[in-house]
Amino acid sequence: MDTSLFEPSKIVRVMSVAIFSRFACFQDLWDKIESWEGGVEGFTTGYRYYGPQFCVDGSVVWREWAPGAHSLHLQGDFNGWNPKSHPFRKLEYGKWELYIPGNEDESCPIKHLSRVQLIVNEHLYRVSPWASYVKPYEGFTYQQFVYKPEQPYQFKHRKVKRPSSLRIYECHVGIATNEGRVGTYLEFKDNVLPRIKDLGYNAIQLMAIMEHAYYASFGYQVTSFFAASSRYGTPCELKQLIDRAHELGIYVLLDVVHSHASKNTLDGLNEFDGTNSCYFHDGARGTHSLWDSRLFNYSETEVLRFLLSNLRWYQEEYQFDGFRFDGVTSMLYHSRGIGEGFSGNYDEYYGLNVDTEALVYLMVANELIHSIDSQAITIAEDVSGMPASGRPVREGGTGFDYRLGMAIPDMWIKLLKEERDEDWKMGHIVHTLTNRRWMEGTVAYAESHDQALVGDKTIAFWLMDAAMYTHMSTLSDPNPVIERGLALHCMIRLITNALGGEAYLNFMGNEFGHPEWLDFPRAGNNSSYHYARRQWHLVDDQLLKYKYLNEFDKDMHALENKYGWLASNPAYVSCKHEGDKVIAFERAGLLFVFNFHPNQSFTDYRVGVDVPGKYQAVLCSDSKKYGGFGRVEPDGEYHFTQNMPWNDRKDSVQLYIPCRTALVYARCE
Repeated sequence: MDTSLFEPSKIVRVMSVAIFSRFACFQDLWDKIESWEGGVEGFTTGYRYYGPQFCVDGSVVWREWAPGAHSLHLQGDFNGWNPKSHPFRKLEYGKWELYIPGNEDESCPIKHLSRVQLIVNEHLYRVSPWASYVKPYEGFTYQQFVYKPEQPYQFKHRKVKRPSSLRIYECHVGIATNEGRVGTYLEFKDNVLPRIKDLGYNAIQLMAIMEHAYYASFGYQVTSFFAASSRYGTPCELKQLIDRAHELGIYVLLDVVHSHASKNTLDGLNEFDGTNSCYFHDGARGTHSLWDSRLFNYSETEVLRFLLSNLRWYQEEYQFDGFRFDGVTSMLYHSRGIGEGFSGNYDEYYGLNVDTEALVYLMVANELIHSIDSQAITIAEDVSGMPASGRPVREGGTGFDYRLGMAIPDMWIKLLKEERDEDWKMGHIVHTLTNRRWMEGTVAYAESHDQALVGDKTIAFWLMDAAMYTHMSTLSDPNPVIERGLALHCMIRLITNALGGEAYLNFMGNEFGHPEWLDFPRAGNNSSYHYARRQWHLVDDQLLKYKYLNEFDKDMHALENKYGWLASNPAYVSCKHEGDKVIAFERAGLLFVFNFHPNQSFTDYRVGVDVPGKYQAVLCSDSKKYGGFGRVEPDGEYHFTQNMPWNDRKDSVQLYIPCRTALVYARCE
């Protein structure tokens, strides 16, 4: 092995050359786009050129990019489904155009909600890549319906400013109902948004919005990129949802999938022009071996136009505030991240395995999003830890505002699955929660939708399992499994929120300890919706203990909103005692103390603080309000520092720390 590779000076040189090279590629591409007709704005508004363009005289100009096709026709309700009457004419660079004159009264021959279909090479039936509304027709295959209502929805409320402390509620419209069916945009607007606001979250991350023919794909096998999913309602109804969120002061993120696409041909992008390439790489590079999906060719001009226009479409047409980019690790590396351990060695980030074309696309995408809206937030779902992903493009970074702290939920699930409480390592917990790049924002979370999918369980269910069916009533006898579960559920969430990053995320329903797991209707479960719903009645029933976890989550966010620790510098950890199972740290002027010991409480436990004064508990997971024993309650006795340095802090206080309890202390004036 060439040990000189690990010399700091050589690492810095390699990083510098790579970063400058990537930025040069970005600048070159950005300048090219700017120099083309219409500049960046013209290039990224492809939806005003491609697909059906409706003119004031009632005529329609329809354009498509199908470089491998030798013929293109349009059929639909407007021409009695005549497959030959409306041929496209071929233009340069693989473009095709069709002109349909208006009616004599200048009305449009293609009516609102009329069905249309493209025919490629006279025998391949396709949906336009630019379709804005698709629905299943006579079976499972989706077909395009023209969506141009006479009175489209007009937004009444402005976009929301980006929160300094980002508290994200990850949600799925379809499973947001208590009933065993697909929920709707309007139901979510009326029933779920008020819950989110009441809990104190200031952002929602909407999953599975981009149309996906297979519901059980959770929205990650996209078939129509410009179409908001019709299974929940119409585009106008989605706009109403977003407008209502803005009225409530809730920032709206779209879970966008530009890393891959469904292999569907009849209602997807795959083989759109009759060839294996078009929007994707040909050969092995164009297929994800694990996801069984197609991979975009980010070096192709029209693919860039399509994807960048897609981002602008959701920002401007639907008024989304920002994006969470799915599958970024797959984009960044030629290996797609498969079999990669990502040890942190810089060779992993600056070698030939990096897919520079995809990386540069992400840089351009982030630059575009932030140039359209300076308040926009972008989040990368990247497990690799690519350096500078969370730094601006002008600094040579990829341009994301945050990356997901994906190691954190993996740690919690592994601990709950494999280790006894008394074997938990405080140093390991602290390391995992604090192991992130300086000045790059991290979204911390204890569990997202991933951890609850079939084959796994929610944290609450890992903690309490079958006891949730028998002992979650406030009238039932005390149960040690439930007592442990309630305590650790609160502790895990608070320490993740306070120590793990600069933003926080929770998946819908998990804040109150939603039981069981997620599973969408499919052949393997007899098309059941039983696990594809949210059981809101559990938290609404005041005789059930779910209310305790819900109340703790609400108070945790209220405290963060008051003190803003997510927007502050990372915490200073002064104590991670393996024997006592105690972790203590300071952040945003607050003192956080966690006792993970299953049965050992401590009186007069000395904890270091940097600022002397009088301290009082402002949050305690053991409060009776949260189903605890009330051994410490907020706003109780005062604790005075004693002019005694401790654990590299200038002063210290002595506290009573009950077992399995999280405490937050604030300095009183």
